[in-house]
Amino acid sequence: MDNSDFSTLPLSPSMLHNLAELGYPTMTAVQSAALPHILEGEDLLVQAKTGSGKTATFGIGLLERLRVEQVALQALILCPTRELADQVAKALRQLARMTANTKILTLSGGVPFHPQQKSLQHPPHIVVGTPGRILKHLNKKSLSLQTLTTLVLDEADRMLDMGFFEEINAIIQAAPSRRQTLLFSATYPQQILTLSRTIQRDAISVQTGSSEPANPIQELFYESAPDQKISTLIRLLAHYRPDNVVIFSNTKQQTREISGQLNRQGVEALALHGDLDQRQRNDVWTQFANNSCLVLVATDVAARGLDIKGLGMVVNYGLPADETTYIHRIGRTGRAGEEGLAVTLIAGQESLKAERYQSESRSFRLASQLPAADAVTLTPDYRTLLIGGGKRDKMRPGDILGALTRGAGLSGSEIGQIDIHDHQSYVAVQRKRAEQACARLGAGKIKGRKFTVRLLGKSARS
Repeated sequence: MDNSDFSTLPLSPSMLHNLAELGYPTMTAVQSAALPHILEGEDLLVQAKTGSGKTATFGIGLLERLRVEQVALQALILCPTRELADQVAKALRQLARMTANTKILTLSGGVPFHPQQKSLQHPPHIVVGTPGRILKHLNKKSLSLQTLTTLVLDEADRMLDMGFFEEINAIIQAAPSRRQTLLFSATYPQQILTLSRTIQRDAISVQTGSSEPANPIQELFYESAPDQKISTLIRLLAHYRPDNVVIFSNTKQQTREISGQLNRQGVEALALHGDLDQRQRNDVWTQFANNSCLVLVATDVAARGLDIKGLGMVVNYGLPADETTYIHRIGRTGRAGEEGLAVTLIAGQESLKAERYQSESRSFRLASQLPAADAVTLTPDYRTLLIGGGKRDKMRPGDILGALTRGAGLSGSEIGQIDIHDHQSYVAVQRKRAEQACARLGAGKIKGRKFTVRLLGKSARS
């Protein structure tokens, strides 16, 4: 039997069935190397690149060892950003959907503290969160780790880069000494090795980078005059015409400026940066993920915290701080075997710094070499409805779908992705029907109740 088949592992029939339903035919390199040890309860130090399947690796492992009948916290996953925590929790819920009554809770900053306290009155089996918010709950006695059996540090190198060492250490001090600790990191700096020796017992090292196929990414560098960077960016978008694109900038201020200039030039763009509160970040990210926005301008808060399937293009609006950041940025495209495109704009003194990026696989060009292209609009086919009710109101995707098809008169083909959060829900609808759907849904009821409904993004006439 193929040793990359999930059936070679001691997994429950329900997990094997769910993996087949989710479209996981065989294990990735990191899953094949790490899962047998995780299922045995051993500590692991895992180095795996972006898009390698690491979330499913620790997700399958901890869910298989979970005792659902024990209503107590058994697993804690620490993540560097709110966005990554949300995505990890979403992935775990998919993996756990065949296991009844599994409670997974997200505890991240940027949202009110008290509702999280209230949720913790009924202990979850799994908590996914950021170090600062987890530590705050520990200090307020609303969270206890006394029953913890598995601790996961996801993107540990990123957490250390962001200065979370003291918070991580305090969290570990509150956890039982007898536990399984899984440490996942894209790189192995000395800090990671030191952390591993401090918090793990006889950790097995798993490194799969050499056995994983390289992401098929075309890397292009365009040199432009400093005062021509926006026009060069627009020409690049017009020439390559990606289905969607993430443009990375180095500062929050620059992110706002780039998105503003693009919108003034007729290219609809949204900005994602650290000054947005959690609901604003949810609004922005959801619109990009459900194709209601095709151009996202982001700081590095999004570089390693967002899983974007089928991203057509990444643009570096200038050189990042270092080549490691560059690698993580461009790793957003070219995933799951799809071809990706990464373009970096360099101007002025950056041309000298770009010499360290020279390689046979990277093409350096002048912006003047860009061929003439028609004007670009990148207008999305969808807009997003924001509904003022979510999981706390027992809202389900079927409730929203039914209200739109029965009450608002839409067909199923005119409705896109539905995302339900604790207090609000998002649904993508065809752009041409969005205003009608918003008006009818706002005037009608969902599950027999009235909810506020508003449209995000620009109208077709704007």
